[in-house]
Amino acid sequence: MRVIRYENEKGLPVLAALTEQSEVYNLSYKGFMELVEYAQNTNQTPLSLLQEVIKDEQPEKLKVEELTLLAPIEAPEVWAAGVTYERSKDARNYEATAGKMDASTFYDKVYDAERPELFMKSTAARLVGPNTEVYIRSDSTWQIPEPELGLVINKTGDILAYTIGNDMSSRDIEGENPLYLPQAKIWKHSCSIGPALLLADAVENPYQLDIHCRIFRNGQKVVEGFANTNQLKRKYDELVSYLLRDNEIFDGTVLLTGTCIVPPNEFTLLDGDLIEIEIPGIGVLSNPVKAPVNKQAALY
Repeated sequence: MRVIRYENEKGLPVLAALTEQSEVYNLSYKGFMELVEYAQNTNQTPLSLLQEVIKDEQPEKLKVEELTLLAPIEAPEVWAAGVTYERSKDARNYEATAGKMDASTFYDKVYDAERPELFMKSTAARLVGPNTEVYIRSDSTWQIPEPELGLVINKTGDILAYTIGNDMSSRDIEGENPLYLPQAKIWKHSCSIGPALLLADAVENPYQLDIHCRIFRNGQKVVEGFANTNQLKRKYDELVSYLLRDNEIFDGTVLLTGTCIVPPNEFTLLDGDLIEIEIPGIGVLSNPVKAPVNKQAALY
């Protein structure tokens, strides 16, 4: 069972349940956290609550592919974990050593350390949803998407749902100096999530989720990658526990768990590209790429 948000004909957001058959059932809750709170107050799980709600209801006469989807949750904050997959460690080493793959760096230490790398990625005002443009920086020449599984948590760290996240990154800025990480990770429209929330209690094994990434340019597929969450070095609860240490976390926070798919080192995103990140069971997060006006001028 999934939860989506979409914009209705009046321009208002609507929360809805989405079944495995892609049937849409509108819900009366203002947002996902209100649904979770009601389930808790009535001693139900979110899954059992939605199953009860739709049992005697008729689905809306809507096709999900024709809806204007919004980010499935208005996350107050999005955090991210880094160097949680070996592929990510190798890529970060390549950035930091100008391509000397045999050189070890502090990223090796992070990969093997007890403490994970965690950083702030986005706020609600900077976050975008499906089919909305993600931006590339005007002062970077090496930029990529980072496909990731996202955990939706409450203020006490309970994992409520899973979603797809795109942690856009500027590899040249980060590789120049690790202290530039915030600039390599945070800018306008540098993070997207969606298209749905997959309820945690509907997932049998969250360490067996396939992740696909496809990048299209001028209608042609130029990058394709595949991985599985079973390659993750750390457990989700471990990442969440460190995020909560001496920190205040808000209901509906999203924690991205790290990327396991990195495009070839010679690749960089360009204005007009299309990024698709798919996790079966959640859906496809699709975002076109937009360059700032001054960046576009520099390309031609």
